[in-house]
Amino acid sequence: MEERDVVKVGRWLDYEEFQELLKVADYVGRRNGYSLFRISRAKVARSGLTLDDVKSLLRDLEAEYDEEYLEEVLLGLGKVAELRYCPNYVCVKFNFLLGEELRRRLSEFKLRYKRETREFLLQPYYYREFAETLGKLGVRVVDRTNFFERDSLGVKVDLKMQLRDYQREALERWVENSYRGVVALPTGSGKTLVAVAAIATLGVRTLVVVITRDHVRQWYEEIEKATNIPPELVGFYYSEEKRIAPVTIATYQSAYRYIGKLAPYFSFLIVDEVHHLPADRFKAIALGSPAPRRLGLSATPYREDGRHVELFPLMGGVVYYRTPAELAEVGYLAPYEVITVRVSLKPSERRRYLELRKKYRELVGLARFEEILEAARRGEPRALEALKLATEMRKIVQMSESKVEKVGEIVERERGSKIIVFAHYVELAKRIAEA
Repeated sequence: MEERDVVKVGRWLDYEEFQELLKVADYVGRRNGYSLFRISRAKVARSGLTLDDVKSLLRDLEAEYDEEYLEEVLLGLGKVAELRYCPNYVCVKFNFLLGEELRRRLSEFKLRYKRETREFLLQPYYYREFAETLGKLGVRVVDRTNFFERDSLGVKVDLKMQLRDYQREALERWVENSYRGVVALPTGSGKTLVAVAAIATLGVRTLVVVITRDHVRQWYEEIEKATNIPPELVGFYYSEEKRIAPVTIATYQSAYRYIGKLAPYFSFLIVDEVHHLPADRFKAIALGSPAPRRLGLSATPYREDGRHVELFPLMGGVVYYRTPAELAEVGYLAPYEVITVRVSLKPSERRRYLELRKKYRELVGLARFEEILEAARRGEPRALEALKLATEMRKIVQMSESKVEKVGEIVERERGSKIIVFAHYVELAKRIAEA
């Protein structure tokens, strides 16, 4: 019976080839026209060669060997990177010192060194690409993150509603982009249904991030109406109600605060209203999730703060966009006209606004708002105070009594028509409703 650790070479080996083989094996002798060698784990370890290196050498020498045994005996030798999930980061431990060339090749992943544990910290967003890159560089990856261990929803999801042509086209573009991207469609055009269709297409565990609690309920109702996903497979994650389920709907505040706890369970991330989410929280959620499939929903391919250039690529970039005018032209949205109605602050509101602006200028002068935001992130007291003042000034403008009065006039003038009123704040909406 053939010994599993013996390597047989039938052709003549020159001196250099013989010496190369002796780096990983011991010479046994000749038998039946073959030169026999026994693989030495110790020699392979000393040589610094990887399992793939040894296989390549044996192939070049046209050797006969037990591949399964070779993998068993050499497992753990060579360059190895161990990955484990330490909430909010993937911790990476190498069994060798990173040389200058390898550091350069891995620089795009923005690794941070943690001296206490002698590990590198990797943002989960980069997890899959990082592991693939290590493999290409000859580093064996031992993955102990347990990401996506149970990836399937456990049911075959059927979509019970018919997609409109542009919704179907948006879904196709997203699929073509490797199940990643931002779909930008106007309010009222059915972005949520596109996302629910994406859940049905993939059939994998999904985290949905929405703006408010009301949106949590709306999403649940849409999933219930449009699919056969059982209610027990849908969980809510916000405030006191926190249940992780195969499909979990979370407010962005809770997702931001608990992304380290949520991240390992989901291979599909949906972020609703990506044009409205606060930039720092959006970025933390996107970078904190290892999900390879991502879908962002937006009413516009732009953000008012201009950070769509930085943030939207974290979801895969804009893959589909239709304007309200385009959908109105083909009859999917009602024809519309945009009329800007300007109002003035009430005298008391104006006085308060000017007082706040004066204090704001005393604190930060003519500094750009982006500079103030950056200073606030560093914890500078004057910048933090300036942001509070800016928020109060913005609220005075958005909550002005003049707006409430003007909306009342418009509603009275259009009495008998169907009217929908959008407001910046719930409090403002209540005041309009009570006026």
